[in-house]
Amino acid sequence: MDVYVDATTLIALGTVGELDLLTTFDGRLVVPEAVLREVTTEPARTNVERFCEREDVLIRPVSSAMRVEHAKELLGEKGVNGDVQIIAGVLVSTAFPVGSIGVVSDDRRVRTVADGLGATVTGTVGVIVRAVESEQDEQAAKELVRRIDSHGLHMTGELRERAYELIEAAAERRSDR
Repeated sequence: MDVYVDATTLIALGTVGELDLLTTFDGRLVVPEAVLREVTTEPARTNVERFCEREDVLIRPVSSAMRVEHAKELLGEKGVNGDVQIIAGVLVSTAFPVGSIGVVSDDRRVRTVADGLGATVTGTVGVIVRAVESEQDEQAAKELVRRIDSHGLHMTGELRERAYELIEAAAERRSDR
């Protein structure tokens, strides 16, 4: 499985130094070149660069021109940005299915289009929940949500409460095993 990671999640996790949570996914992490260029704030930029080198993340250039044009149409974009490259990657993967494709993004538009194309979709909170299902402590995960929120993700109270509920459910599932 290829798992495309968007700038929203890279910035959120990179700002607080928690990019290693992405390694809980089964499959190869893919960061399109345009997405990498969108991570400009520090310390996220430096942390993302180090993570990509250390974890052997695939940095992928623009997909075929035909898929990029289709992705631009689907997203209503005029130019090629990270969102377009992610959707173009999903289009390529679904055109020649050799496995499943995942997308990690907090951008609602990217998530909706990727899901409609058959990708498995999650966001930053989903990454944290997955880590709790694997090994992360429930309280540490809730603290991470607070740290991410205070460093720029800016969750609504409703979203933060939903994140806590998902974390609690993941911890319960893990303890039931």
